Amino acid sequence: MSGIDETRTVAVRAQNVYKVFGRKPKEAVRRLQAGESREQVASLGTAAVIDASFDVHQGEIFVVMGLSGSGKSTLIRMLNGLWDSTAGSVSVFGTEIVGISDAELREVRRTNVSMVFQHFALLPHRTVLDNAAYALEIQGVGAAERRERAQRIVERVGLKGWEDKLPGELSGGMQQRVGLARALAADTDILLMDEAFSALDPLIRREMQEQLIELQQELGKTIIFITHDLNEAMFLGDRIAVMRDGRIVQVGTPDDILTDPANDYVAQFVQDVDRARVLTASGVMEPVRSVVQVSAGPRGALRVMRDLQTSAVFVVGHGRKLVGVAFDRDVLQQVRSGENDLMKVVRNDPATVTADQHLSELFEYSADSSLPIAVVDDNARLIGVVPRVTLLAALANQPSNTSELPVVEPPVTVPVDLITQTLRDTGGPTDDELAASEGSK
Repeated sequence: MSGIDETRTVAVRAQNVYKVFGRKPKEAVRRLQAGESREQVASLGTAAVIDASFDVHQGEIFVVMGLSGSGKSTLIRMLNGLWDSTAGSVSVFGTEIVGISDAELREVRRTNVSMVFQHFALLPHRTVLDNAAYALEIQGVGAAERRERAQRIVERVGLKGWEDKLPGELSGGMQQRVGLARALAADTDILLMDEAFSALDPLIRREMQEQLIELQQELGKTIIFITHDLNEAMFLGDRIAVMRDGRIVQVGTPDDILTDPANDYVAQFVQDVDRARVLTASGVMEPVRSVVQVSAGPRGALRVMRDLQTSAVFVVGHGRKLVGVAFDRDVLQQVRSGENDLMKVVRNDPATVTADQHLSELFEYSADSSLPIAVVDDNARLIGVVPRVTLLAALANQPSNTSELPVVEPPVTVPVDLITQTLRDTGGPTDDELAASEGSK
């Protein structure tokens, strides 16, 4: 999963949203805004959501995570107008939904927002296909068209062959697929999912999570997902909002939440997360130090390896595209023999990964190679490296920038003095001459 492009359309915007249940909700909000705590206004009402602000961008999966009583389910019910906020603004694609008429709210729900519930909410006497088509029936779509559209979605969620079954004949996981199919068949831009998978067995739950990501990538829906399960949040979310006692205490990517928790509460919350399945190469990679352009030739490569005291160097071509890797012994031999074509000793099989690959996928590469793992973009350009020590430190939530843990790998195999002497003996410029030349530019 990647960072969100802030220039994308805002699908849902919440600004300074409060929800108080009780005798004097407006007075409670006024006192909360003045700085009083949730406990101090308890005599006036229960503050379920306090000053919540966030944007959800079109096409992202935005997860709201928190323990029971944190306010997350109350929040999602304000996003589709089931409950009005006590104060603040909620808009869907720029349309304010707080205080609008019932007819206007129905139109927003019909065209923009569908909801998938925890307990399926299926119609027990309708078949799978008719349940999936129900939202289209409400929209006034003709019988033939709605059945055709529902059939496509039913197949997409893995229920082909079950179209004529009743909900009572299905497992819990299959019933939840029907609920998801019904929401998708409505073809709204936004899906709200309130603890949608929490009633499922762990294996089925994981299967549904994976299918949801596949469907979102295929259909481009905006999904707001409520959960109390941290691992689920980390797996699904492009961004995550962490709630506690009615307040949003942090919004960020899974990497942000894990590596830079906003406070001790968030830090304690994430301490048992399987970091290898959440953190990505882009989140832990380091700048490439041991790198040369292929045009630098053997002498340039040897000089870099000597200065960094490493036995290998990444070699890049035009546009910083990764060509391969060269080793000190091979390059030293080239320099001694007067060979000028570095490509003759470049090995084109370094371990490479993309920026969005999870750390769990990097272990095999790290075990099989003495080199740091090269991180490349979609155009094969070298954008960073993940040394073994950095990989291990990230999993242990420890910094890798310590003198005891050097991040240049692998260690030099040819003595530095021998490299320096070879450079001098083969008639190249001395270090002092190179420094003087650089200083005159």
